[in-house]
Amino acid sequence: MSENPVLRDVAAIFPSLHIDLKYATADNLTGAPIYREARCLLHKDAVAALAKSISIAQLAGLSLVVYDAYRPQQAQSILWEVCPDPQYVVDVAIGSNHSRGTAIDVTLKDANGQVLDMGAGFDEMHDRSHAYHPSVPAQAQRNRLLLNAIMFGGGFVGISSEWWHFELPAAAKYPLLDDCIACFSPTTTQHTL
Repeated sequence: MSENPVLRDVAAIFPSLHIDLKYATADNLTGAPIYREARCLLHKDAVAALAKSISIAQLAGLSLVVYDAYRPQQAQSILWEVCPDPQYVVDVAIGSNHSRGTAIDVTLKDANGQVLDMGAGFDEMHDRSHAYHPSVPAQAQRNRLLLNAIMFGGGFVGISSEWWHFELPAAAKYPLLDDCIACFSPTTTQHTL
């Protein structure tokens, strides 16, 4: 895998940031690891926005947990194969903003290290994951609003179908990047829902 000059190593820049790359584990919608290595990379422009969001979270006594950032197109292809629903996964033919390094998946944790309840889990491809869904309890709605405010304050925007996904406002104008993280091929690991 080649290095890309616009991508930055998030763990090196923010050593105290909690990074839990779900696609490097089996804790994702495929039920199997997709990434061969747990490298959290992000476009340099998104890193600047993330720095602001981290600071804003700290003002509220909270911190971010990163679930995904830059995503190789090979990984996007695996996700599309498992969940070919454009409401939740972008067709690899179009290209995900994660594959541009301009999108990040996050949640919040409190000062005690407890992840806040968002009313639906990461990668839960269900209506409950949609913003402002009426079945989400009030406290989880408040947590989502807080996460949105923190990410918006840094310069990100959310999407309507996934409470955890944020991207730069002009994310799709950035070019798709060459794969910089090794992935498992669909034939090496069985990916099923």
